Amino acid sequence: MRSSLILSRRDLDFLLHEWLDVENLVKRPRYAEHSRETFDAVLDLAEQIATEHFAPHNRTADESEPRMVDGRVQMIPEVKQALDVFTGAGLMAGEFDEEYGGLQLPHTVGQAVFAWFKAANVGTSAYPFLTMANARLLLAHGSEEQKATYVGPMVEGRWFGTMALSEPQAGSSLADITTRAERQDDGTYRLTGNKMWISAGDHELSENIVHLVLAKVPGGPPGVKGISLFVVPKLLVREDGSLGERNDVVLAGLNHKMGYRGTTNTLLNFGEGVHTPGGRAGAVGFLVGEEHRGLTYMFHMMNEARIGVGVGATVLGYTGYLHALEYARTRTQGRPVGAKGTSSPPVRIVEHTDVRRMLLAAKSYVEGGLALGLYCARLVDEEQTAEPEADRARAHLLLEVLTPIAKAWPSQWGPVADDLAIQVHGGYGYTRDYPVEQFYRDNRLNPIHEGTNGIQGIDLLGRKVVMQGGAGLALLAETIGATTARAAGTEWAGFAADLDAAVARVGAVTATLWSTGDPAVTLANSTAYLEAAGHVVVAWLWLEQALATGARDTDFHRGKRAAARYFHRYELPTVHTRLDLLESLDRTVLDTDEAWL
Repeated sequence: MRSSLILSRRDLDFLLHEWLDVENLVKRPRYAEHSRETFDAVLDLAEQIATEHFAPHNRTADESEPRMVDGRVQMIPEVKQALDVFTGAGLMAGEFDEEYGGLQLPHTVGQAVFAWFKAANVGTSAYPFLTMANARLLLAHGSEEQKATYVGPMVEGRWFGTMALSEPQAGSSLADITTRAERQDDGTYRLTGNKMWISAGDHELSENIVHLVLAKVPGGPPGVKGISLFVVPKLLVREDGSLGERNDVVLAGLNHKMGYRGTTNTLLNFGEGVHTPGGRAGAVGFLVGEEHRGLTYMFHMMNEARIGVGVGATVLGYTGYLHALEYARTRTQGRPVGAKGTSSPPVRIVEHTDVRRMLLAAKSYVEGGLALGLYCARLVDEEQTAEPEADRARAHLLLEVLTPIAKAWPSQWGPVADDLAIQVHGGYGYTRDYPVEQFYRDNRLNPIHEGTNGIQGIDLLGRKVVMQGGAGLALLAETIGATTARAAGTEWAGFAADLDAAVARVGAVTATLWSTGDPAVTLANSTAYLEAAGHVVVAWLWLEQALATGARDTDFHRGKRAAARYFHRYELPTVHTRLDLLESLDRTVLDTDEAWL
């Protein structure tokens, strides 16, 4: 049977079972109905549906992106057909509680399941991705009425959800949003304003769309402290759960993107007056939680989305790598070094050393990134279900530190894997005859959305590594140290020693950066800090994978060890160049006048 070019099931089995031991989670009450067999069965189902229903229209959706016609979105029918199969199979409900029709799968398994769909067709998979995150936010922070009204239909896949944060003039600067929410005598709010870059913001794929909207209530505190969160459905919901009149949420336009074209990306107007529910101006909104705590609630969804974006960037790189690997194994061109003349036949390009270098580099990025995403998912399971409260707190703290890395590192290196896939294909890779150019275009969004990588650098250096007196960074170092201690006396002892040295330097450089007393200097090179810390974390996870291979001598396990050695020898040393720059407190960028650019 031909191996999938979407994702490697063998790698998922290794990460889930040989490394992360997800089967051990079934000892916990929440997952007691499960076993390895049920986990494997849902992974089998995911692979089948992704292969048969999502992957086939990936190119078609790219070439025939959604259009706005008479104020409505039109798209190819295959998108809805695939999503109907997805929801009909119960995959939207996988991680949710049984009371909502869910399977109560561990988050680690859920991420592995959904990875198949992101790799097969990232545009179509965005609709359930956003819906599941929306539903989880309401379960965490919504009222009982909101849960009863909105979560069930979303988990069933009848309604889809969005997150509406950005505005045309504000972008990522949420402190500058101007959308207003006016209190009404009946306890609702009326919203007026514009939202931009809203993925899945309008479509005809579901009966209703549940928008989670950030807005400011007049009289609230300035900046982000005055932001509140509202449920704003496209269609209002009657008391009996049936759909009522149209809310005043209007599609104003679609953004036309370089890639990721299968997902509608919209400009929405709230309270434009096209629809006036009850004869009053403004879109009807329902407050989630308390006023002025909206950003705190939304970060519940955003943090989940950031890990998901990292997994998506990884698997888009992964499918590019698999396509390049197959191409390199079948394409013949050139002759071995030392061959004389043209008497010997051409060889497969995988036999050329530089092609193997590119493939090994891509393998190290995508398999390292997948390990990072699933490790963070495992921390979510620990945070939510570990029995000792101390274990939950530990997982939460470690996840706080790793989240900006889990978003940004794969978003930087997943596209590099796709770039290498194009290079392996040569001139053919630059044409639309092969899919790798689309993978690259689709992946290029990931360093931008859900908080740019620059924002993640500021978050990591400016907040996460210094919170609680540096407790999170200390815990990360301690956790890595436990791995390097296990590697002592093995063939990986040299890798462990180099990793220990890099971890120590990250700690020392962090202290140096914060010794300046000037945040502008401290944060001037936060992106370099993020890159260095990310490479250290992924090097650690490669050492973890190398140790997990044990003495097994299959081609798969040998490949894991080869990729670990590559990351150790080629990638880990680059950390020190970045740390040298940071340690010098370099002001080159900070002191560059805009007139010089």
